[in-house]
Order: sequence, then structure tokens, then C-alpha cells
Amino acid sequence: MSFQAYLDAVEQKTGLSPRQLLDIARQKGFDDPAVKAGEILDWLKSDYGLGRGHGMAIVHVIKKGEKIDARHVGSAGTHRDKSDTLWLDGVATKPS
Repeated sequence: MSFQAYLDAVEQKTGLSPRQLLDIARQKGFDDPAVKAGEILDWLKSDYGLGRGHGMAIVHVIKKGEKIDARHVGSAGTHRDKSDTLWLDGVATKPS
């Protein structure tokens, strides 16, 4: 599953785009570098029912932004994507 597919699935599961979840996370202070991934995962699980895999995709966006490592772009690896920039504004507005 591509990284983007994880984010798209999060939107389907929660009804919120990755950008909306990022905004909520910032309001809660989860973007502070001192906040550990486990704290964010606990929040995502308790408030949205997200498991570890989908939660870690959101953790990445909170901690590192919308860019992913270029080694995943066009590769044959598990998390291959077409671009090094993740689309955070929702499936309905994603350019094709």
C-alpha cells in the first residue's frame, strides 16, 4: 500500500482529510518535537479508532510534513508513491 493510500484510507475511516487531522493535532500541541509518536497514536486510536499503520501515516505528516523520502517514489517497494509530496486536502480534491 502506498503512503498516499494510507492517508486516503484514514480519510475514509475518520471522515476527516489528513490536513484536518493535522490542524487538530497542532491545536492539541502534538506537533511539538517533544511529543512522542506513541502519544499521537493513543489519541488517534481513542478519538478515531485508527490502528498503528494508519496512525503512523498521520504521525509522519505531523512530525515531518507532506514530503516523503524520494527513494519511495517510483520504486517497487511497499510504500511506493508517484510523488514525493503527499496530498493532504482530501480524496475529492486530489488531482488525477
